[in-house]
Amino acid sequence: MLHRMFANATPAHAHCDLYCGVYDPAQAKIEALSCLKTLQKYHDSDDEHFRQRCIIIKEQRAEEVKHHLMVLWADFFTKEHFEQFPNLHNLIWEGVHGAGDVKKSTDIAVAEKLVKTIDEIADIFWQTDKGKQMGVYPPSK
Repeated sequence: MLHRMFANATPAHAHCDLYCGVYDPAQAKIEALSCLKTLQKYHDSDDEHFRQRCIIIKEQRAEEVKHHLMVLWADFFTKEHFEQFPNLHNLIWEGVHGAGDVKKSTDIAVAEKLVKTIDEIADIFWQTDKGKQMGVYPPSK
């Protein structure tokens, strides 16, 4: 029945679910910094209940990093961006997998590496004309 109902429908094309036009790697960076700061607090505490809460929060924030990087990869960056910046696919892969590594670890260096990777992605983002139009928090020079 649904097939017949939509048989004459015109396909719509959009690059994301709802083209909001607001993108910024700052979202991923805020979550990654939250992971880093939470791990620092984890290591500074000897309260096991507090440390357990740190782990839960760190893992939630790391999952958000993955989400925000995947949104940039799927909805913001275009084929032309990947051609212009050949290391972009690898950086996003490193970021997504780096967030997974943060989830599995309590090593502060792992979280610091994730922040560094996001900074590299942000550098590319802000070099694009599209980023300059859609970004919210441009880097201060």
